[in-house]
Amino acid sequence: MIRDVQVNGIRLVYREEGDPAAPPLLLIHGRTADHNDWNGITQHFAARYHVFVPDLRGHGASDHPGEYPLPAMAEDIAALLDHLGVERTRLVGHSLGGIVAYLVAMNHPDRVERLVLEDVPPPQPLRGRAPIVEDESTGFDWRMMHDTERQFLDPDPAWLKGLADITAPTLVLSGGATSPFDAAGLAARIPGAELVTIEGAGHLIHISARGRFLRAVDGFLNG
Repeated sequence: MIRDVQVNGIRLVYREEGDPAAPPLLLIHGRTADHNDWNGITQHFAARYHVFVPDLRGHGASDHPGEYPLPAMAEDIAALLDHLGVERTRLVGHSLGGIVAYLVAMNHPDRVERLVLEDVPPPQPLRGRAPIVEDESTGFDWRMMHDTERQFLDPDPAWLKGLADITAPTLVLSGGATSPFDAAGLAARIPGAELVTIEGAGHLIHISARGRFLRAVDGFLNG
């Protein structure tokens, strides 16, 4: 079911599936995607969890406010949890969504029961990235691309320090040698984090290696 809500000054659209009596699970997509990026994954988890899948601001049917500070995007998620009446959730984030997820976990440690970060960059300056060139792609705000890219290239140093404040049990997934990000470096910064490498999966682990992704995440979420 597709729903929408006003949170943190914007309209946020999200998909909801599963039994409302089941434990909550929130999935956050990567950059330029939307809730449909988790199609199939959502249904898998909805058999055991009450699943919520938002479109981040600047993506899909959520508002495109023109400003995209990553801490504000994390506060959007915290405000969504407030609206849903969810005190603690299992939280899964891919790429940009993983940055949002770890910002939620470090700033609201009481809200995150377990954290899964799928091929997510640590908050350190990214080097060697090609400049963004706009094309005819739709479904997201190009201003979001430019704004978030600036933060990828020059992240707030407080974010790196804040990783040590994450208290939720954390699973960091790497796509192996073809991944663009240093998942091992991220895992090393989060106390007690477990690193699982899914070789050959690349950046889109939940798409290119769905079975292995689900086995790893299921095992971790089951504790």
